[in-house]
Amino acid sequence: MQVTNSDNIEKKEPLLKVEHLRQYFDGGKFHAVDDVSFNVYKGEVLGLVGESGCGKTTTGRSIIKLYNITGGNIYFKGQRINAGLQDYVDAMAKAKKEAKIKILEYKKASDSESIKLVKDELKHKIAEQKELLKQAVADTKNCEAIWKDRRHAEIEEKIAAGKLSNDEKEKALHNLKYEKLITKIQMIFQDPVTSLDPRMTVREIIAEGLRIQGVKDENFISEKVSEVLRTVGLVPEYADRYPHEFSGGQRQRIGIARAIIMNPELIIADEPVSALDVSIKAQVINLLNDLRKNMGLTLLFIAHDLSVVKYFSDRIAVMYFGKIVELASSEELFAHPLHPYTKSLLSAIPLPDPNYEKHRVRIVYQPGIDHDYSKEGPSMREVLPGHFVSCNTAEYEKYRREVQ
Repeated sequence: MQVTNSDNIEKKEPLLKVEHLRQYFDGGKFHAVDDVSFNVYKGEVLGLVGESGCGKTTTGRSIIKLYNITGGNIYFKGQRINAGLQDYVDAMAKAKKEAKIKILEYKKASDSESIKLVKDELKHKIAEQKELLKQAVADTKNCEAIWKDRRHAEIEEKIAAGKLSNDEKEKALHNLKYEKLITKIQMIFQDPVTSLDPRMTVREIIAEGLRIQGVKDENFISEKVSEVLRTVGLVPEYADRYPHEFSGGQRQRIGIARAIIMNPELIIADEPVSALDVSIKAQVINLLNDLRKNMGLTLLFIAHDLSVVKYFSDRIAVMYFGKIVELASSEELFAHPLHPYTKSLLSAIPLPDPNYEKHRVRIVYQPGIDHDYSKEGPSMREVLPGHFVSCNTAEYEKYRREVQ
């Protein structure tokens, strides 16, 4: 997928790259996320929307490595941080099955030469998949060490180019000891009540990431906790209180503070305002917007409230039943929705206008009726520059006519 022409999006390398992500449960019977691909570019907010149970949260949790993904690859800052190992196992099983069928056919024809060729080809395919599997395991297991080696080489290159003094080099190398690639991605969870440990004080909750990273200076930790509490609109005196002493909006601010204290580059916000009152929602969204500008954050904003997503996101990906069905800039998606499910979602947005609501027609999405995939299945296609839709050839031509 390509990015839109928005000026505030880095057009070269994506900060986060998700390739054919699959997350299956119950032995592969339940497809929570099925072949999802998208990029998140530095400085942008990508909204991920869809109804409850469509796989939005599972996608976020897979990115941050809370799950071992079933298939696909996840890259962050050009480094593979998660790989679906089942892909390679399935590829080997498929190759063996196909080879077995061919060998049985050639045995009937007494074609020993063809049998040998099939066996040699199978041996080559198995060896190839085993090598890919070995590399995927190594990348996933050693992603931190590989990234630190890359960062160390970058620092040495800057020294050689005269861009860093010796003092700056020592400081950079010292900081590198405590840095971890995966901590550059942080998550804000949906429920501000259950996501905070009730037995820990606010100070302990916010500082936990620093302690895990190896920071032991209590004065430094206290200063950082006070700083982030002020940043999210709370006072440092709250640090010694427990979560049950705060309102829902304040708890969510604590959750945000826990994320930003790690100085992340990417934040996955999993429906951060869905459990809050309307007035508090606006405050939290404004806070995230300020943090985005002041800290240079990139966000994957997961939500089902399209009105919030439209205001906050640069691009929007619409998800249905574990798949992305449409992806476009916020303005383009609302101006020219093409997929029937997107149109259904937009028709469900209520407006504070009694006359409009009285005549609003709700569009019902019926996959079996709205699509005919009996001859050709759907794939993501670019209907307009930066506007992708899941469709087959016939639907693609139809959508092209719609936007002309």
